[in-house]
Parts: sequence; structure tokens; C-alpha cells
Amino acid sequence: MNRIEELFTKKKTGILSVFYTAGFPALNDTGTIALNLQQAGVDLIEIGIPFSDPVADGPVIQQSSKQAIDNGMTVKLLLSQVRELRKQVHIPIILMGYLNPVMQYGIEKFFKDAFNAGVDGLILPDMPFDEYEIVYKTAMESAGLRNIFLVSPTTSEARIRKIDQATNAFIYAVSSTSTTGTKQEFDQQQLAYFERLRNMKLKNPFLIGFGIYNKNTFSTACSYGAGAIVGSAFIKAIKESTALEPDIAAFVSSLR
Repeated sequence: MNRIEELFTKKKTGILSVFYTAGFPALNDTGTIALNLQQAGVDLIEIGIPFSDPVADGPVIQQSSKQAIDNGMTVKLLLSQVRELRKQVHIPIILMGYLNPVMQYGIEKFFKDAFNAGVDGLILPDMPFDEYEIVYKTAMESAGLRNIFLVSPTTSEARIRKIDQATNAFIYAVSSTSTTGTKQEFDQQQLAYFERLRNMKLKNPFLIGFGIYNKNTFSTACSYGAGAIVGSAFIKAIKESTALEPDIAAFVSSLR
């Protein structure tokens, strides 16, 4: 059983997924951060593939991506780092990024190399759903990876159900149509959207991302879905950190 499926089989709610950019703040911090997140009790790790034009991301993640590239991070190096950290990190790992660097690497080779390195799933936000089904699905599934799709408040019920049928992991429910990094409590429209997703009785669980930055937003997300994804708030925390191990533990503790 894939590690992602195993996690969602064992744990139905309160799942905490944390996103950070590979090679940030320093080039070789990728493994250290993953290990400390596991030790702090995080359930799922999403590692960002740095890209020069991360259009769906806010300024915090954009800056981390630029710094990681300036540090020398590449897709090849990231896969090598994942292979090394897998000696100690046993929780599910997802790589999240844009198609361009993956296609430059060679997409079918990337699928195989990612799985062999210890990656469990991928989030590629700019991969068109129809193109995935026609072109990439067989290769990704043959490689043993799970593909995670995003839905948003503007996604129709018909499309959500289509995505649900094509998914064998979880659905990433984007909380708003803005970029990442928004710091505010959820408004009534967002809560109604979460309620709509919950009432759809989807076959796959969903995690809520964008706008998760404190205990209240995490708790609210968990009351509707299986858990939540934290990104920009964590990137900011490690950027300002002077000691990653205690600061990561304190950050995770502040959410639960």
C-alpha cells in the first residue's frame, strides 16, 4: 500500500501536511527539515520543486523558490536528497511543483526516479486534468506514484466529482482563489465551500490549503476535512529561524 493511502486509512482527521521549498533556506536543509518535521509529529510532507515562475504562489514561497535556485537546487539534486533522507524519514512525501522543470528533466524518467527515490505522490497544479488522463496517467500509476489534484471554490460539482473518480490519494482543497500566503480567518463563503465539499461525500478525503497559519485556522479546516496543509507560514518560520530543530518543533506545536 502506498504511504499516502496508508496514512489516510489509519487517520481520518487532524492530518497535518507541511510544505516547504527544497534547498531553502540553505541548499542542504531539505533533509534536516524533513526529519525535524517527522520528529515534531507532522503526518505528511510536501517538498516544493523550485521554479522561476511559480504563478500560484504568493511572495513568501516565490522568494523561497528564487533563493533555492540561487543556492543551486535542481530536480536531480532534490531527488538525490529525498533518496538520502528516506533513510530516516518514513512518513509520506509528496513533491509539488510546476510542469516545466519536470518536462525538462524528462517526465516519464522523473516519475520513475521520483518513486525510486522514495516519493509517494505528486502535485503539479498546472498539469491540465484532461491531459493527465490521456497522456500521463498510465506512466504515473505504472511508476507507483499518486497524483493529487486541486479544487477551488470556483470548481463545479461535476468537475469535483470527475476529479474524485480519478484520484486514489486525497484532494487538495484550495481555500480561496487568491495566491498562497493569505493571513486571515476564513469568511462565510469559504466555510460554505468547505461545507459543500463535506456534503458531497467524496470517496477520497480532502485537505484544505491556503490560509492555514495558526491553531484556529488549522482546527477549522480539520472540522470540515481530513486536515490541512501549511505552507507560507512555515516558510516564513524557517526563514527567520536561528535553530531549525527547536523552531520547527515550536511551529508544529503552535498549530495543534
